[in-house]
Amino acid sequence: MSSTSTVPADHSGEVTQGVNPWLIAASVMLATFMEVLDTAIASVALPYIAGSLSASNDQATWVLTSYLVSNAIVLPASNWCSLRFGRKKFLITCVIVFTIASFACGAAPSLGLMLVARIVQGAGGGALQPLSQAILFESFPPAKRGAAAAVFAFGVVVAPVLGPTLGGWLTDTYSWRYAFYINIPVGILAVFMISRFVHDPPYIKNARVPPFDNLGFGLLVVWTGCLQVILDKGQEDDWFGATWIRWAFLFMITAFLWWVWISWKKKDPLVNLKVMKDRNFAIGCLLIFLFGVAIYSTVTVLPLFFQELLGYTAFTAGIVVAPRGLGAICGMPVIGYLSNKVDPRYLLTFGFIIFGFTTLYFGNVTLDISPTTLLIPILITGFGLSFVFVPITTAAYGTLPNEQIGNASGLFNLMRNVGGSIGISVAQTLLTRRSAVHQNLILNSVPITGQQFQNSVQHTTAFLSGYFGPANAAAPAQATLYRELLRQASTWAFVDVFRWLSLLSFGCVAAVWMLKKVRPGKGPVGAH
Repeated sequence: MSSTSTVPADHSGEVTQGVNPWLIAASVMLATFMEVLDTAIASVALPYIAGSLSASNDQATWVLTSYLVSNAIVLPASNWCSLRFGRKKFLITCVIVFTIASFACGAAPSLGLMLVARIVQGAGGGALQPLSQAILFESFPPAKRGAAAAVFAFGVVVAPVLGPTLGGWLTDTYSWRYAFYINIPVGILAVFMISRFVHDPPYIKNARVPPFDNLGFGLLVVWTGCLQVILDKGQEDDWFGATWIRWAFLFMITAFLWWVWISWKKKDPLVNLKVMKDRNFAIGCLLIFLFGVAIYSTVTVLPLFFQELLGYTAFTAGIVVAPRGLGAICGMPVIGYLSNKVDPRYLLTFGFIIFGFTTLYFGNVTLDISPTTLLIPILITGFGLSFVFVPITTAAYGTLPNEQIGNASGLFNLMRNVGGSIGISVAQTLLTRRSAVHQNLILNSVPITGQQFQNSVQHTTAFLSGYFGPANAAAPAQATLYRELLRQASTWAFVDVFRWLSLLSFGCVAAVWMLKKVRPGKGPVGAH
């Protein structure tokens, strides 16, 4: 019986060299788990970091976005560095750089030094995900690569949702600095295990290494750097209302288009964009970009709601969102089993619909909710997320040969990180601007000259008279009502963000069905 597709030969034995592939998986996932954990572990500590380093909450979010963007710059270069220096040596070097930078982040005395350390940390961690992903997929035979994708998803999905809990506990118990110091022992263990169990495959050792694409890398640095500056400073400087942001945007677009052109036309580019000719990989990149927007926005916004509006401590906020991690852990065995039996498009549809409905439920939050109100929705969200990441990976790589996975993995993870940076920045901007909009709407509905507002002022003044005296209670009463106005307006801003994220998730379902079918059981390297 003829077929239009072939299955790549199983070369996993050449990679493992007699080592149990699950030991290799544990070695590389330890490094990846540590790196991805760091993208979210600081999210609940942002108010503490801002206070300690004399920064605003908006400025403190640069701690997250600077890491993601510098991380993204290194991602596409990871394949070339693996060929030039050897994948094992390069991976160990990245872990060491990441670990040292983690210590520098924890010891930073100012926001400026913190951002420098975070940029170095992001650069060191940039290659960990694509290297780990490539090693995992090549260490397992094709029929078991669905399980390997589930292992990788455990690090990439569970780590960011467990990060707030761990970060909150460390912040409240010790200091926010220990959210970075915790990487040091994990990094040391990862270096030991990688040195012991990971080996380079023959095609890495014997590969022809092309000249480094200096122009491509330079353009990548320019457009991603401009993107970071725009995202970090946009809200503060009124976005395109500022002349310098319009110029930065022009430089970003010019550098991006130039980078795309040479990455497509050049013989040996830093990133071979011709891999985007594969429809599944191109749509997979779009979906992982949108997934990055959704998950990083949610991971950042939900703890802020509990801390800023409900007054929770960092640890309590972390505990409240912890069920998402538990849900993801519960989903991993299920998706690991189903990924070899069910069309990834059905799994993706289920995952995005679950995430959409639970995020829509978050859009009903009020200031009266208890710590357990969102317990079940948050748990279900984590379960649904496990049905998103693994099938995206399976479908995106499902029509690519082994030799293209290294290049494709860097580009794939670049899209997720850029999506995460944009998601965090847009969410922060929406929270600020929609809060102002709702404040005006509330004032129009309850004018200060109206009887309802005047009654509230009188009641609050009478209540506070016992503390400040009748003659001095008016000003504190008005301030109290104004603070309540800000809280109510901010609540509606959070509601808007959650509802728009829900719409984004439902929109992803349409893109899912543009994917070509990948035969279950073939794993990330299936028919092509």
